[in-house]
Amino acid sequence: MQLQVSLSMRIITISNNNVFIDLMKITVAATHISYRTLFHTILILTFLLPFSFILTAFFTLEGVDKCSSFDCLGRRLGPRILGRVDDSGRLVKDLYMILNQVNSEEIPEGLKLPDSFSHLVSDMKNNQYDAKTFALMLRATIMKLETEIMESRFSELMNKHFAASSIPRDNILAASVVVTSAVESSLEPSKIVFHIITDKKTYAAMHSWFALNLVSPAIVEVKGVHQFDWLTRENVPLLDVVDNHNDIKDYYHGSHITETNLSDTTRKFASKLEVRSPKYISLLNHLRIYLPKLFPDLEKVIFLDDDVVIQCDLSPLLEIDLHGKVNGAVETCKGEGEWVMSKRFKNYFNFSHPIIAKHLDPDECAWAYGMNIFDLRAWRKTNIIETYHHWFKENLDSNLTLWKFGTLPPALIAFKGHVHPIDPSWHMLGLGYQSKTDIENVKKAAVIHYNGQLKPWLPIGLEHLRPFWTKYVNYSNDFVRNCHIMDS
Repeated sequence: MQLQVSLSMRIITISNNNVFIDLMKITVAATHISYRTLFHTILILTFLLPFSFILTAFFTLEGVDKCSSFDCLGRRLGPRILGRVDDSGRLVKDLYMILNQVNSEEIPEGLKLPDSFSHLVSDMKNNQYDAKTFALMLRATIMKLETEIMESRFSELMNKHFAASSIPRDNILAASVVVTSAVESSLEPSKIVFHIITDKKTYAAMHSWFALNLVSPAIVEVKGVHQFDWLTRENVPLLDVVDNHNDIKDYYHGSHITETNLSDTTRKFASKLEVRSPKYISLLNHLRIYLPKLFPDLEKVIFLDDDVVIQCDLSPLLEIDLHGKVNGAVETCKGEGEWVMSKRFKNYFNFSHPIIAKHLDPDECAWAYGMNIFDLRAWRKTNIIETYHHWFKENLDSNLTLWKFGTLPPALIAFKGHVHPIDPSWHMLGLGYQSKTDIENVKKAAVIHYNGQLKPWLPIGLEHLRPFWTKYVNYSNDFVRNCHIMDS
């Protein structure tokens, strides 16, 4: 090692083994550096330069570009020493490459997977996995946990489905809330007459309830389907079709569990359960299409489902001019969920079927059942009932492939051209499934509808929406207490 210093002390040149190598030039101010400082600097450089060469050679010989162990990858993330380039970005790319590689590979059969992330980390330390093996284990563990989560969610949905479909006594409570809320919200309750239609099984209990719990000055008439002489197989072809069509029985009463597909989303699976509900082949659910014949003396009615709550006087609805239309309803293609769902025909019908594609427009606006004004005089002049029968049979002949739900789709077709839209604030939907329903909007709506499986009288109901229903429940009644309805 040789050291040459110019007389002006402005240039220092370091050379090695008498062979002049202009490795480094340091320009200094002659008046600001001492010989002692210069000497120490030269000693440090003399020590570090060989070490830098050895370190660089070590990484080159190891072949770091080809390594896959975590020790090797870890050194890439080491501190930037002696000008070494930080290649952490390259490490990330390598990890992406490894993850993409294992994503397309089959998981080995019999692979023992950890039960938690902490166990996975422990296995990684004990077995010294290389990057590829770790990525494969991670993918297999995530897939296992995803399957367990989906199974749990499907099980929850099945339990909700059975709970919502198997408690007939709640029909009485539901009907009582509809009546009570309507009377308490009315400005002239003495002018209200309720016509409640129920099945033979529930008729006696329903009739007794309203006989013992009067809602004076309103009048309540309870009738069972067995009391309508007009409801015969000759007048209602749906009765004969439903009873004798095996595909319907299998579709609505078959095993839904055996058809569970874990590739479905939970929302899709919930939709399948809702579609398969036996209520869709119940005569009660189709009875609304026969209102003009069931009540031949009535001219105009407000139709209410039993899972609604009335929050204001409904008499102005009867004053709405329907302009010759039959059905006054809230359209469900407006509003993106503030008051109603955003639904069009494409949400209900199978437009891949040529019959549907030929006759319907996928972007046509749908409307809501559950709170409707029906002009029965205008209805009697139409062929709405016959059209409903035709399309119901058409769906059967097509192996139930024309639409998803049981009663609204054929009604959407039958009432086509006979619907007059009313203000959305009259009917707010979704309280039986939309957990993010805005409370302030609920308070403003005239009628709120708990459509969906999460009925407010069930334990599975949405807690923050239940009080709008329970405020009309008489908890001093022995029957109500025995039903164990939650008091919110």
